[in-house]
Amino acid sequence: MLAKFSGGESPVDFDHRYKSPLYTEDHRAWRAALRKFVETEIMPHVDEWDEAGEFPRELYKKAAAVGLIGLGYPAEYGGTPVDDPMYSIVTSEELARPGAGGINASLMVHGIGLPPVLAIGSPEMKQRIAPQVLAGEKIHALAITEPSGGSDVANIKTRAVREGDHYVVNGSKMFITGGMRADYYTVAVRTGEAGSKGISLLLLERDMPGFTRTSLKKQGWWASDTAALYFDNVRVPAENLIGEENRGFIGIMLNFNRERIGMAAGANAYARVCFEDALAWARDRQTFGKRLADHQVIRHKFAEMFRKISATQAYLEQCAVRVAAGETPVADLCMLKVQATLTMEFCAREAMQIMGGTAYMRGCRVERIYREVRVNAIGGGSEEIMRDLAARQLGI
Repeated sequence: MLAKFSGGESPVDFDHRYKSPLYTEDHRAWRAALRKFVETEIMPHVDEWDEAGEFPRELYKKAAAVGLIGLGYPAEYGGTPVDDPMYSIVTSEELARPGAGGINASLMVHGIGLPPVLAIGSPEMKQRIAPQVLAGEKIHALAITEPSGGSDVANIKTRAVREGDHYVVNGSKMFITGGMRADYYTVAVRTGEAGSKGISLLLLERDMPGFTRTSLKKQGWWASDTAALYFDNVRVPAENLIGEENRGFIGIMLNFNRERIGMAAGANAYARVCFEDALAWARDRQTFGKRLADHQVIRHKFAEMFRKISATQAYLEQCAVRVAAGETPVADLCMLKVQATLTMEFCAREAMQIMGGTAYMRGCRVERIYREVRVNAIGGGSEEIMRDLAARQLGI
């Protein structure tokens, strides 16, 4: 979707950025294929799905067919094994173009649910679960956050007690993306002592007796089926233990670095969408005898938005290079996420201000993005947690 104004296509649209040599022909081919999928299968339906609070389940299979669901996963389970964070950046950027984070969150929820299984699960479990998920036939969610707390993962209260060849699970989870219609759930439970050393991961299935779900209505991410989960003496076969008992915390932590690169790329792409739509509007809108874009105060808004977006993109790509080289720059990845979500928040605010009442109406990309700022700033590690973790990593 290119911005339009009275002079034709905008020279500052979603794709206007420094043409980094980090993007190869393969990356560009993937971007083109994914863009075609997004423009054909998602963009025409965004408003309808947002208002409905969900999207068709068939979208998972369609996304799998173009290689989206399986990208970055082992070929033995039906995936396309690429170990290159630049693909994650391209993917997050293209999925951000519709300006509807709820669709992305639920469509790609396997990206947080499945990795612990592949990282520490048994060979039998991997073979039983992964091929169905990567084919888009099954949905796999992650259940960690609880009503009593979100960021303090080490202090979860949902408990699993071993009884013979089963674990009996009691407790609840909150704000679970994909929680209403997932088939599999990677669930963090307490099996041992207080703190991170007493946490295990269990694979739960949706129809287990005693396992119920309640749909949640939200400020943003309307098209995401977000749920509260309840466990009332749910009996889970012992073979559904993911990894070793009381060693589940590492399974949770392993995926965070890649996840934060993807989240940062998405947040900065949402900022670019806001820039693009606001610029197209300002070039068309006439106020006080001239284009809105010709007023100095508006031009300065755009300059500042562009500065923040460009700086964030440079930081994003620097972190991606380091991760690709085998580094684990935890402090930088934490600060990158903060930088990206603050940039998204700033650009959403300024785009709303520039577009006025138009951006306040439903069916506008900027309106949806503005509603979804907070979930990006909190999910995957809140700004406060990210700053504190970075400070500790830096020895401050």
